[in-house]
Amino acid sequence: MRKKHCFLTLLLIQLVALISLLSNLSALAVTVNLCPPEMVLIPGGIFNMGADNSGFVEERTAKNVTVTSFCIDKYEVTNAQFAEFVKATKYVTVAQCPLPKEQFPDLPDEQRLPGSLVFHQPKQGVKQVQFLSWWHWTPGANWQHPFGSDSTVVGKENYPVVHIAYEDALAYGIWAGKSLPTEAQWEYAARGGLDGATYTWGNQYSETKANTWQGIFPFFNTKADGYIGTAKVGSFSANGYGLYDMTGNVWEWTSDWFSLGHENKAHSVNPTGASKSFDPKKPTEIALHVIKGGSYLCAPNYCSRYRPAARESQAPDTGTSHIGFRLVKNLV
Repeated sequence: MRKKHCFLTLLLIQLVALISLLSNLSALAVTVNLCPPEMVLIPGGIFNMGADNSGFVEERTAKNVTVTSFCIDKYEVTNAQFAEFVKATKYVTVAQCPLPKEQFPDLPDEQRLPGSLVFHQPKQGVKQVQFLSWWHWTPGANWQHPFGSDSTVVGKENYPVVHIAYEDALAYGIWAGKSLPTEAQWEYAARGGLDGATYTWGNQYSETKANTWQGIFPFFNTKADGYIGTAKVGSFSANGYGLYDMTGNVWEWTSDWFSLGHENKAHSVNPTGASKSFDPKKPTEIALHVIKGGSYLCAPNYCSRYRPAARESQAPDTGTSHIGFRLVKNLV
């Protein structure tokens, strides 16, 4: 009887081990096939969102924010990918449409032509310029013609698409079966597992680990990272989760409204942010979304938003020559 009992116990242990093995194999199989191609599985976790030591009040932290597992694009959406979307849907971006007369009644017709904002570096030798004067409204500028009607993206198929307004990113997401990330998802993914680190790679600033501005903005760029404008996606090292260009290159849209700090996000699961937007720096604008990651125009003396905690507000109807996006696929 005792011998039989030992045999049954051994059999039970082996059965439990077999079930555990099959379960692990099943989980591995699910994990391998969980995300579509060119997306990365981000394992869920808890992190402290924002930063209290940056000097920017809009980055005030939220403690113990929980994010469940999700998939995110490995790279920023490229010109080639956006071209496929346009070819399939005949979509026309916001920058390719004239400014609505009812929205801008005082503008003459020639100033309502389709276009977008393009960065222009001050001429060589200029030492002082008016704040934000480096942005020029450029008729004909859009995702296919990033610097105006005479420019092209031919040869830059694998560069991030720019001049993308919020609704353009949403439309692409619907077509692709994905969505824009929440700010919490974006920041958690950008940190790459380095919770609390200042940059996506650690705590020490580097001129060559991301596509940013080196030198004194906007007058002089040393090009220490090898680029003046945007760079081909994946040109710099990935973060700890295998994601590229979470720092610099182009700003990226998130679905969150912009407000100071991280209202109602502390101790939350998959927080979606504020219910309405407000930025004291832009008091007349009532609809502003959060953009993250900084761009090739961010320098230590200007912007310095090339950190996971950093954030900026952006009007949803405005794309520029340094705003793009990447998408997520939420898991049930």
